[in-house]
Amino acid sequence: RPMMRNAKAKTVLLVVVALVLLVLHLFKDLRADKKSAHLRAGVSKGNRAITTVTRHKRLWPRCKRNTAVFNITGFGSLPENIKDFLYYRHCRHFPMLLDVPDKCGGAAKSAEVFLLLVVKSSPLNYDRREVLRKTWAAERLHKGVWIRRIFISGTRGEGHEKRRTNSLLELEQREYRDILQWDFSDSFYNLTLKQILFLEWMERNCPGARFLLNGDDDVFAHTDNMVEYLQSLRGNDGSQHLFIGHLIQNVGPIRTPGSKYFIPVQVQESDSYPPYCGGGGFLLSGFTASVIYNMSQSVTILPIDDVYMGMCLAKAGLGPASHMGVKTAGLYLPSEKLDVYDPCFYEDILLVHRFLPAQLYHMWNRVHDPDLTCSTKTLKQ
Repeated sequence: RPMMRNAKAKTVLLVVVALVLLVLHLFKDLRADKKSAHLRAGVSKGNRAITTVTRHKRLWPRCKRNTAVFNITGFGSLPENIKDFLYYRHCRHFPMLLDVPDKCGGAAKSAEVFLLLVVKSSPLNYDRREVLRKTWAAERLHKGVWIRRIFISGTRGEGHEKRRTNSLLELEQREYRDILQWDFSDSFYNLTLKQILFLEWMERNCPGARFLLNGDDDVFAHTDNMVEYLQSLRGNDGSQHLFIGHLIQNVGPIRTPGSKYFIPVQVQESDSYPPYCGGGGFLLSGFTASVIYNMSQSVTILPIDDVYMGMCLAKAGLGPASHMGVKTAGLYLPSEKLDVYDPCFYEDILLVHRFLPAQLYHMWNRVHDPDLTCSTKTLKQ
């Protein structure tokens, strides 16, 4: 009998263990189903903000380097960055890591965006993006029209470094929903690629935006003044040509190998550039942005992005124009005794290049100080 009782006890124990394992298995399946449903529905704000890479990889397979460039005369003597550019010059489509397709309220409602701020920003420039969000790039209603903001970026580094940097952008995206990121190296010679990818995104998601500011993340942009200037244009609500900034003309490629802007004949044979506006910042209409995108489909990529925009305009029979309020070469003062950071020199300006984050934050708040009094107008200089 003791043996029978032990056998029964063992049987009961085995049944209990089996039931426990079954319950745990069912619970695990239930959690997996819930997680799967959560991901499919995109319940969290972060999931809505971050578009996965997988879908885009199906659309755009990895671009292979063009080995035919070995046959270009003098290719072997070129700097490595120029060689790398020529290897992948033909590549125009890259996986998108971060997207905000509804930034403009959807394509149908995008005409409600009066001024879209398109800011070129390296993934590493977190401090600059944070300051811009609190100053001139703040999304807001000004003079009855909407200002919206988007940062455009690639990737930096390899392996762990790249993953950490991308993770930082994902955190920003969850909070602000204002970053477009593609999986290409964010380097100086890829700025043109960044512009083309953005214009493609705009054609798809924000075709009705009236005007754009296209600029760097180290400029001081008086976006209030920009809105007022654009509203003063007669006969142009964004549906006509507009491209203004610091006009540069009668120049050509720099052939000096040590220069940041070095363009050898293997990249461009012509010794002249069409007129263009300095890439630190310029204003353009939605109409002109669409024209540039269409022209870019048949204009060979040049690594100098502002020159490339001028090339696309020239192909369309259009041109850029100068605006005295855009100072991408910096602010000129007639005397060294004057303070270059006196807010009175900026209250009527549109854009000035080269500001550190702290300087930018300080200047934005100073020019909006209700107690600021100025005796001269800077745009008369």
